[in-house]
Amino acid sequence: MAKKIKTIIKITIPAGAATPAPPVGTALGPHGLPIMEFVSAFNARTADQRGSLIPAVITVYEDRTFSFITKKPPVAEMIKKAIGREKGSQKPGFEQAGTLTRAQAEEIAKAKMEDLNTDDLNQARLVVEGTARSIEVWEYELSKFEYRISKLETN
Repeated sequence: MAKKIKTIIKITIPAGAATPAPPVGTALGPHGLPIMEFVSAFNARTADQRGSLIPAVITVYEDRTFSFITKKPPVAEMIKKAIGREKGSQKPGFEQAGTLTRAQAEEIAKAKMEDLNTDDLNQARLVVEGTARSIEVWEYELSKFEYRISKLETN
């Protein structure tokens, strides 16, 4: 018989650097889970991805055991890494954070494909481009105005 699920916890933690301190301790503690067991398992699984934020989905069972899966880093993190920045624009709407080429957007889309809600590479690339625009990273080295015009012409 399958274990009965008590709850599902979604948390984003730096790869290979989880500690029992918040946010891990405060997320797992109320459910009575062995925090150090999760921390050591998470750090072992994500040791090769150090420097990235990794989303984890933790399934908590009624007998106080757990299982978890790790996902790819968020698209925004992958974009910032691709353009060589730690943050997005400091003045959204006024200052561009960087530029992202179509090839970079497609590479990110391919890497993130299993976590996105599409199987079409073109649609996945559009998801990546939308995230890039939200953090003021513009594609194809166009200004915001030129980008909008090019979008109108292609639609």
